[in-house]
Amino acid sequence: MSSEPVTIFSETIKGLAFSLSEAALDHHAFERPLPVCELAKCRATCCHDGVILSPEEAHVLSGESGGVIKLEDGRFKTEIVAASSDRLADDFPDHFPKTRCVFLDEQHRCLWQLRAVKEGKHPWFYKPTSCWMHPLILRNEADRPLLTLLSRKEDKAEFATFTQCGRSQTDAPPARESLKMELEMLGDISGRNFYDELNGPPGFFSEAKDINSG
Repeated sequence: MSSEPVTIFSETIKGLAFSLSEAALDHHAFERPLPVCELAKCRATCCHDGVILSPEEAHVLSGESGGVIKLEDGRFKTEIVAASSDRLADDFPDHFPKTRCVFLDEQHRCLWQLRAVKEGKHPWFYKPTSCWMHPLILRNEADRPLLTLLSRKEDKAEFATFTQCGRSQTDAPPARESLKMELEMLGDISGRNFYDELNGPPGFFSEAKDINSG
């Protein structure tokens, strides 16, 4: 693993790192076929409504360029702007508001990711945690956290599985492959190799045994 930090949000990821270190893996969910992100096709559909930020993320991002608002419930969120039809994907869900995150450029790219790449840092160094984790979910179960992906039936918010990178596609690779970069980022944060755990021989990892027998 790299000795260089992968994110500027050191406080935000502390709790995430602890939960990930003891999380079970939903091996069955990661067999779902999911396409790799293609901005030219999806036009950042997952960024249409901005994202909720931790206080640390809000402080860093707003201090650099603004673009962060405080909601009535006290939470912070990236600002959004109206999006014309040419800024939206061809299959943009009808129930999504026709808006886009203020931190997207004309080519639907994240300005924070572009900055990190320009500075030679990890691409997600400045990117809010919820953004780069999508569509991964760390669910708090009774006994231990569970790293998983929502099915359409479980997607009560009607969000994750309506985005192109969260929606099953029969000719796509399994999620454990298409989400390799996300899994490696989680590994850098927690000290675990999630990619190898999900791609290891059946029964090699105890998490696989536990989740498939439940």
